[in-house]
Amino acid sequence: MINRDIFEDLFVLELANNHWGDVNRGLRIIREFGTVARYNDVRAAIKLQFRDVDTFIHKDFFNRNDIRYIKKTLDTRLSREDMATLVEAIRRANCVRVATPFDEKSVELCVELGIEIIKVASSDVTDWPLLEKIARTRKPVIVSTGGTSLNDIDNMVLFFEHRNIPLAINHCVSLYPSEDADLQLNQIDFLKNRYPGHVIGLSTHEYHDWHSSVLIAYAKGARTFERHVDIKTDDKLFSPYCSTPEQVAEWFQAFNKAREMCGAPGSEKAPSTQKETDYLITLVRGVYAKRDLPAGHILTADDYYLAIPLQKGQLSCRELLNDQVLAAECKQDAPLMVEMVESLYNRDETLRKRLYERGL
Repeated sequence: MINRDIFEDLFVLELANNHWGDVNRGLRIIREFGTVARYNDVRAAIKLQFRDVDTFIHKDFFNRNDIRYIKKTLDTRLSREDMATLVEAIRRANCVRVATPFDEKSVELCVELGIEIIKVASSDVTDWPLLEKIARTRKPVIVSTGGTSLNDIDNMVLFFEHRNIPLAINHCVSLYPSEDADLQLNQIDFLKNRYPGHVIGLSTHEYHDWHSSVLIAYAKGARTFERHVDIKTDDKLFSPYCSTPEQVAEWFQAFNKAREMCGAPGSEKAPSTQKETDYLITLVRGVYAKRDLPAGHILTADDYYLAIPLQKGQLSCRELLNDQVLAAECKQDAPLMVEMVESLYNRDETLRKRLYERGL
């Protein structure tokens, strides 16, 4: 079986726009979000984006400022040494090191820098040369599915399954930012049913509310979560699909509340708490005699009635059976005690004592 634990309850915080190409800004982001993760007792990863810019962009397009993606990639590029500095800062912050490589050379950089999980962007679900390079690292993979056809997702999942690569599949809507009505959170149910052997997650970009989606997603079974993060400064534009440290703190708190409220995994029966058991006992009816009943009498439905409260050592509606033989007499309207009925509980002191521990 593939080890799923690496993805369970993992929050992936992506440094948006590669921290605008400023390594010091990146270090501050890592420090601030690492602190928020520790204070909220969550397992967090910080994700970088790797591009070998000299080969990722065709040389004839290096000066094309009219193509937004090319301009942003050039404006935010960092050296290998800067990337290594950031990866080491993530390690020191006790966060999981994650990166999205957008080309084959960047996959090699993931290996060189000790990246622990590789993220595949929605745009690269069908980039087979890139996926093959990623698979050869044997590292766990998280993939987002925004705007991807079902056939392409199926093929990608089979690709990693055949290579026995741990895989988490994130439901994602590739709108930046996303309105609440765009989120399609029921797709988490779909992915869980279609790919039961994999962790299902949520990569999300809404900007109105940092509580609702994680509450719903966790309850539906999502177990890894991703957001873009950034800090607000006077010198850089803050993208509306990013989350500040304060907003991510709200996100983490909502997750902890969701986990508290959902309790045990849906695959198993949650144990009853003593507080819950004690409360329910107060609602259980006890057995009372309708009339004087002599010892040796065979109990029938005409001999008793049920009422609250259940008294300590009293026979309750849970244990009541017709045709039970009375071992002792019971007066009208008196509680029918467990020792008054011939049974194992009448003969065994230890068992009888347990019944005397309940009731009023």
